[in-house]
Amino acid sequence: MINRSLQLALSLGVLILLSASLASGQSSRPRRVKPAPKPAEEPLLRPEPKPSPTARNNPNGPLITVQPVKPIANPIANPIANPTVNTSPAADTSHAYQLLQQKQFAAAAKEAKELAANDPNDAEAWKIAGFAELNLKQYADAVADLEKAISLQRTAKQEDPNTVDALAQAYVLSEKFEQALPLLVTATTRTGAQPDASMLYYRGLSEYKTGKAADAEKTFNAVTKLNPKDSLSLFYLGQLALARNDLDGAVAALNRATLNDSRMTSAWTLLTSVYLRRAALSTDTAKAEADYLNAVRAGEGLIKLRTDAEALTLFGQALIGSAQYARAAAALERAVLANDAKGVTFYLLGVAHSRAKNFPKAIAALAQAASKTPDDVNVYRELGYAYEVSKQYAKALAAYQKGANLAPADTDFKESIERVSPFAK
Repeated sequence: MINRSLQLALSLGVLILLSASLASGQSSRPRRVKPAPKPAEEPLLRPEPKPSPTARNNPNGPLITVQPVKPIANPIANPIANPTVNTSPAADTSHAYQLLQQKQFAAAAKEAKELAANDPNDAEAWKIAGFAELNLKQYADAVADLEKAISLQRTAKQEDPNTVDALAQAYVLSEKFEQALPLLVTATTRTGAQPDASMLYYRGLSEYKTGKAADAEKTFNAVTKLNPKDSLSLFYLGQLALARNDLDGAVAALNRATLNDSRMTSAWTLLTSVYLRRAALSTDTAKAEADYLNAVRAGEGLIKLRTDAEALTLFGQALIGSAQYARAAAALERAVLANDAKGVTFYLLGVAHSRAKNFPKAIAALAQAASKTPDDVNVYRELGYAYEVSKQYAKALAAYQKGANLAPADTDFKESIERVSPFAK
């Protein structure tokens, strides 16, 4: 059974773990109290997707249908359709459009840009160039060319919804969310047309990225009504639920996200963290233990996709929460091999070995943690305990004294020092 101190330490992604069952009436045994939480140490609590999940469509296909504009033989007879001051006929963009349809995006962009260079007022040429560049993931160029196309269309009072939608996507994919949002609102609120799920997603993402949480949640919910298996929208709904401390809502959304996309590492990472938090805050022992086991399950989903130090550390934390100390130690031993392994990973490894009563290995890991994070009082609390149980009283006293120097008001260190001092000779 995991005691309340351990539950609280596992909450909020702090990664500080205490004893599971060390209550004893013997004065020679160490005891610890819950350390103060350190919110700054929450690297795993609310991960952003890596890379940011924005692109929705098949990168090998056009994002939005482009309709060609036929060349105008007599621009003077139709001045509205051709708002240029030139009197020469507009260039024929049909071939560039055919290249775009054939997914020859580089060739389409090259030809359309050549046409636009010859006639800078040819909206269709700029439009085709922008669509081709969007498919080539040349987002900055796509933005510039689509902006020119829309400007010309508006001058002619012939604004094209497809071009507006393409520019909105280009803005999102180049992370210009403020510019994207008004266009996306337009795209998803056209009279008589059902909003496209992809455009709704982009709108929700832009609302989320610009701090409009309530609007984003409403929009992402609209996406999942149109497409219940939209894993990206479900992921962001999980993020939003967590932000307002709705852990049940976060768990529900993230479980749906991982069910629909089992390779979504961000969702597995966040789901593991949320289960750990909910378990740590629970007052129902049975529910807490179930959540720790669910955190292990989610962690297993994560490490199928990622085995870096961060993923293994989170998985090890879940295993410690569920009292699977040997498995936790095995996972964390792999994590500390990474060049970027942090002090908290060594600390957790020390905790896992300590709970498994392998105190020599616990001491070695905790000593490493102390060298990496010398200002972490919890390392000295755990290290002092491991030394004390091993009857290395002088070293235990030194560890407790370091902790007391860092946290003079911590009565637990004071009591530990008094307890081991008579034996530290």
